[in-house]
Amino acid sequence: MTTSENLDDLASVATLADGVRRAAYQTVADAGGDPVGRDQVAETLGVGRTLAAFHLDKLVDAGLLAVSYQRRSGRTGPGAGRPAKLYQVSPGEHTVSVPPRHYRGAAEMLAETIERSGAEQILYEVAREQGRLAPEDRSDPVELLTGMGYAPVAEEGRVVLRNCPFHRLAEQFPPLICGMSLAMLDGLLEGTEWTARMEAAPGRCCVTLSKNKID
Repeated sequence: MTTSENLDDLASVATLADGVRRAAYQTVADAGGDPVGRDQVAETLGVGRTLAAFHLDKLVDAGLLAVSYQRRSGRTGPGAGRPAKLYQVSPGEHTVSVPPRHYRGAAEMLAETIERSGAEQILYEVAREQGRLAPEDRSDPVELLTGMGYAPVAEEGRVVLRNCPFHRLAEQFPPLICGMSLAMLDGLLEGTEWTARMEAAPGRCCVTLSKNKID
C-alpha cells in the first residue's frame, strides 16, 4: 500500500467518526448484502429521512457504500414511479496504518511460497491448531465468529458467514486461503454440535456452518 492509498483509506475510515453516520453504515452492513433504502435506515436510527440520506450519501462518497436503483413496488412502465435509491456495503477494503505498514504484501509472498513448495497441508494443520485455541465456551459460534470478523447470520438451518476476513488473499489464492479458513473453523468447532463445510458463493466466505445430525 502506497502512502497515498493509506491516506485515502484514512479519510474513508474518518468518515465513520460521526456517530449517526457510523450507525447508518452498521444498519446497511447488518442487512447481510441486501439493498437498504433511506426510509429503512431513518426508521432504524430514529432520524429524519433527509438526515439519513445525507449520511448515507457521505458514506458513498467515502467509498464505504455502493448505490443501486430499484422499483420496490413491483410495478414497471409509466406511472410506476421513480426507482428507490438503495445502499449496500462496498466490496472495497479500507486499511489504515500509521506509519504505513505492508503486512498484505508479506502475506501474499508467504501464500505464494506455500503454493510453490506444496506446503498446503502444513498450513491447514497450523490453522486447525489455531482454531482450537478459541475460548473454551464454544456453544455459540455466531458470537465467536462475529468477534473474528466473519459477520455470521443464521439462514435456513445453517450459519452463513457474510464476510471473509481474508478476502484479498482469498481472491488471489482461493484454494489455499479457503482451505485455511475451513481448517481453522474445523478446529474451532471441535467438540461442538456444529460442522464447518466448504460451500463457495460470491460475496461471502466460502465456508458455512451446519448442525450435526443426531442419530
